[in-house]
Amino acid sequence: MPEKKEGGGTSANENNTNDGGGGGTAAASTGSAGTAGSGSAENGSGAKPPPPTQINRGKYGSPQVKNNNRRPSSSRFNITQNRELTPLPALADASPAEREELFIQKIRQCTVLFDFSRDVLSDLKWKEVKRDALQEMVEYVNSNTGVLTEPVYPEIVRMFAVNLFRTLPPSNNPSEFDPEEDEPTLEAAWPHLQLVYEFFFRCLESEDFQPSVAKRYIDHRFVSNLLELFDSEDPRERDFLKTTLHRIYGKFLGLRAFIRKQINNIFYSFIYETERHNGVAELLEILGSIINGFALPLKAEHKTFLLKVLLPLHKVRSLSVYHPQLAYCVVQFLEKDPSLTQPVIMSLLRYWPKVHSPKEVMFLNELEEILDVIEPAEFQKVMVPLFQQLTKCVSSPHFQVAERALYYWNNEYIMSLITDNAATILPIMFPALYKNSKNHWNKTIHGLIYNALKLFMDMNQKLFDDCTQKFRAEMNKEKEKEKERLENWKRVEDKAKQNPDVDSVAKMLENTSLIDEQYPGLDIEMSPSSMTTSQLNSQQGDNKQTDSNGIVVPSVLNPAEKKKADKPLLRRKSDLPADILTQKSLESYQRADEYLTTPPPSKDA
Repeated sequence: MPEKKEGGGTSANENNTNDGGGGGTAAASTGSAGTAGSGSAENGSGAKPPPPTQINRGKYGSPQVKNNNRRPSSSRFNITQNRELTPLPALADASPAEREELFIQKIRQCTVLFDFSRDVLSDLKWKEVKRDALQEMVEYVNSNTGVLTEPVYPEIVRMFAVNLFRTLPPSNNPSEFDPEEDEPTLEAAWPHLQLVYEFFFRCLESEDFQPSVAKRYIDHRFVSNLLELFDSEDPRERDFLKTTLHRIYGKFLGLRAFIRKQINNIFYSFIYETERHNGVAELLEILGSIINGFALPLKAEHKTFLLKVLLPLHKVRSLSVYHPQLAYCVVQFLEKDPSLTQPVIMSLLRYWPKVHSPKEVMFLNELEEILDVIEPAEFQKVMVPLFQQLTKCVSSPHFQVAERALYYWNNEYIMSLITDNAATILPIMFPALYKNSKNHWNKTIHGLIYNALKLFMDMNQKLFDDCTQKFRAEMNKEKEKEKERLENWKRVEDKAKQNPDVDSVAKMLENTSLIDEQYPGLDIEMSPSSMTTSQLNSQQGDNKQTDSNGIVVPSVLNPAEKKKADKPLLRRKSDLPADILTQKSLESYQRADEYLTTPPPSKDA
């Protein structure tokens, strides 16, 4: 019948979609099922209609209204139309000649997709059949050899793609989503997805796996779809994806450059466009092991990746989500090529946070890891700007920032570097240490500063004394400057008191507003009670006279001006620029009386 053929066609299309068009056609499948069922019933045929869609009813029996503002609970899959699965015989009971065909049948049976999000309790029997088949295949591949024959490869890749490649649910408020605070969206279909991931991973790890055969099916398109899934909010899925992609990178040499390029593109979009991606930490963890295997000398491509991709990742607000993995990647690069230390540290200083203290603590942690592997020659290139920044951190009012910076003096390797370059470092650090040893509000910081000062003193007593004397001389110089400044102001004040008109000027300045002097055209609303005579005088430029000393004094108002000043002042409103279109619209506006119940206002009112 036409309706039944329409339903079958939809199912075939869904099963043949390898790269996962996602949740867009799920509603279409439901619509086709509903049409098929109603058509069969009207024609009176004996064909069994598809199961009707269950209507969720509220407390009083009415259908529930869908809340479009609610975050989607899970991904939507292309639900297969015909979901009745027949249990197949066990692989262990089949003869060796029949096992390959039975294995392929079980793989194809697992391409059937079920609904886990809208109707969890539907098709429980057939869901269990698929789950049992997946578990059996995992054990079969894990405990047997010679099972991955050439006809099996396309079936495995197709089953993996049909089950996993899908459109991920968007976050309803991506700007407000906080990965550290908000609960992630877990996949409702995880009981099946987990087994599909595990089965595919066992195939990649099997001794029988042949990359030369599998590369015809695991291609660029497959890898691109796999990388898109890293944006899933489910941490369980991202963990499986991390392991799977790492195995593919290790076994398929022809895909390595493409994988690195696609990861770069994801990071570029994350840094400069969205600032939101759930899988950055997992991708960086993969890159950490990849960087560890780079051959020396490093290619220009890898150095560009460090300077243009990894270091700008420090700018993103959600740095805390992936910072340990990022710091590990940076340190791996520096262990491979110490000459990259200077551009890395200078970039960190350029991206150093100004007002975000927790992020500043993360930068200090990463910087200490870098200093643990730095070469002495590279340290001398960056020590001046580096310790200038540490001076600001030690002086920070946030005690955790100051505390983390002062912990550097507990690191033996960093102290050896400081000792070798004390003549340059101590003059930079001494003023901040000396001031904060007395002025910082936190007593713990006082103890750490005294420890650092004692280490400097034991390091080079003569240099420490020289820095102390130099600092005291600078402090005395500052005091002299302050004293001289106060004396200059005192002389100006004494000079002003010698003016014979000082009393009248002082009286005038008590009631004069500087706003009227500087902005004479500014419209200020004043009531008659708040307007003073001196303010009237300041608004009239013609009534000012200058004496021999160059001081402006108000003149006496004539009777006409006095009369004008006695009049009450009206409020002045700002004149807006006239808009012809707005005026015409207001003139042509008519009240819609036929739609309004209130009477129009009278013209007298």
